[in-house]
Amino acid sequence: MSAVSLFSGIGGLELGLEQYGFETELFCEVDPAAAAVLDNWFPEVPLHGDVQTLKALPPCEILTAGFPCQDLSLAGSKAGLQGHRSSLVSEVFRLLRTTRRKPQWLLFENVPYMLLLDRGSGMAALADALEAAGYIWAYRVVDARSFGLPQRRQRVMLLASRKEDPRQVLFADECATDHIEARPSRVAIGPAYGFYWTMGKMGAGWAREATPPIKGGSGLGIPSPPAIWLSADDFVGTPQIEDAERLQGFASGWTEPVLNEPTLRSSARWRLIGNAVCPPMAEWVASRLANPGMHDSSRDAALSGPRWPKAAWGVKGQRRAVRISDWPLGTPAPSLEAFLSSPLKPLSVRAARGFRSRALESKEIAWAPEFIESLRIYISRAEKSERSAFAA
Repeated sequence: MSAVSLFSGIGGLELGLEQYGFETELFCEVDPAAAAVLDNWFPEVPLHGDVQTLKALPPCEILTAGFPCQDLSLAGSKAGLQGHRSSLVSEVFRLLRTTRRKPQWLLFENVPYMLLLDRGSGMAALADALEAAGYIWAYRVVDARSFGLPQRRQRVMLLASRKEDPRQVLFADECATDHIEARPSRVAIGPAYGFYWTMGKMGAGWAREATPPIKGGSGLGIPSPPAIWLSADDFVGTPQIEDAERLQGFASGWTEPVLNEPTLRSSARWRLIGNAVCPPMAEWVASRLANPGMHDSSRDAALSGPRWPKAAWGVKGQRRAVRISDWPLGTPAPSLEAFLSSPLKPLSVRAARGFRSRALESKEIAWAPEFIESLRIYISRAEKSERSAFAA
């Protein structure tokens, strides 16, 4: 079975599909850093630069597109599908129109905020385009933790086909779990907790035995990995890039080829990882493409108003919401501390002080006293260590 990849990134979708026999025939990626990674790990696969100059698709069974999310995500300009970068998704439909032998499947990936943006108009435009092209489509928000990765990362997986039923792929699996999200107001001493150390007053990203979603970095290209609190040790640090790669489901060192390019900055590795698709998500889709299950239609519900649910399907003339969780599987994950293969980089005294100060001032978040006290201990210990080093 063959695949063609548009907006390929560092190959997360394709790496997952490969586990079930899909062979990538073409990558299309304009980012030089991502291209360096693809060239290293997939040297035999042709790589086209700009999707806008791609004239036609080679024959394939599945077309993948992790199209740019900058204008769709909460952190972007919120311009929706009309935004300059995200409008590139229209290139997918241009190529489909000009391709005689159309792919049997389309697999898109994006951030969940695309479902809410502009009162749902972005997702509506995408659904309209798919239906106009004769596709039945389905999407589901899934969480990376469902696949055994200790990272709380939700992404929309959208699957469409002209002849097959994507509901038998995306809705066949449901993990029966009463998973309750951790809250920064309630902690237990012993587990590790992930959070965004650059926030404190409003945002938390709080997760028990997992990190919050790994980000690509600031607009200036400065890496901003999440922090991890080892509650039993009164320690706060950030993961190394190699563990960030593993948290995304890649092998340690997957983005190292960036270091071999003199024109690229090493910080690009964080951007690539933050924007990547978790391969286990694609592997799950591929497993169900190979062995379709059943969609329980009793989960279907009315789809009304502009708000899009976490899962839905549609065909021209009919659209339905689906009552299903974002945990298709329940693959066990190790504790976050046990998962890490490299020592955490200690959070600087300045950063820890700043975060603790913001947390104490916050009127939006009730931070657990145990966490605030542990931060105080960490800062005091780090200050003492700095003074000793200076005196020496």
